[in-house]
Amino acid sequence: MTLLVGGLAVAAGQSAMRTGLTAGAVLAGQLSIGWSNDAVDAARDRAVGRRTKAVVDGAVTAESVRTAAVGALTLCLPLSLACGPAAGAVHLLGVAAGWAYNLGLKATVLSWLPYAVGFASLPAFVALGAPGRPWPAWWVVTAAGLLGVGAHLADVLPDIADDLATGVRGWPQRLGARRSGLLLPMPLVAATGLLAFGGPGPAGVAGALAAVAAPAVAVGGALLGRTRPKVPFAAAVVVAAVDVALLLSRGAPVG
Repeated sequence: MTLLVGGLAVAAGQSAMRTGLTAGAVLAGQLSIGWSNDAVDAARDRAVGRRTKAVVDGAVTAESVRTAAVGALTLCLPLSLACGPAAGAVHLLGVAAGWAYNLGLKATVLSWLPYAVGFASLPAFVALGAPGRPWPAWWVVTAAGLLGVGAHLADVLPDIADDLATGVRGWPQRLGARRSGLLLPMPLVAATGLLAFGGPGPAGVAGALAAVAAPAVAVGGALLGRTRPKVPFAAAVVVAAVDVALLLSRGAPVG
């Protein structure tokens, strides 16, 4: 995620120093969200035996992870605001959405919302931090939000049974694994369609290729996910990379 945002920052015309600040802010924010998730979910992860988690495996304590999350968040604040008040506020809103998910929204029907807000905040953060502080293009922000919804479905899909066993009833858990798997490709494909055809000017060869590749990867990932639970999330990351490449080929994420 940090590398993809860094690429967008370069395309938006940010200087090397500003690009470094942007990437650093995103890295700190993502680490704070990931580490806080591990700290909050430590008891649930132990209950279902998720040995891939460092806290469950005993490699680190929940308290250490919690401290690291707070430290990363503390670092994220000045790095974000150094990119400008508006840009910093937008990015911190996205980070706050991630923390809100970890602290309770993940167990509600609105579990998709923090992902949508968090992903949508990233191109807005880049655009508002570019020279002249241009407003982000609506179609880019909307596409990023759709990618976030798809990432949420892909991320949760392998763990639905365990989540239900520990009382987490977010949107995908309420839909169930089968319906979530069927729904997963839709926001990913819609995001690619917006990026290929929503902006000004013709889509070109890059848009046409992305419009073919993204559905194939998204649908293929969803189908393989029936036997390989981690594949859908990997497919979502690939689609996101395709979409960023498409966006870079069409220009910066500004209106």
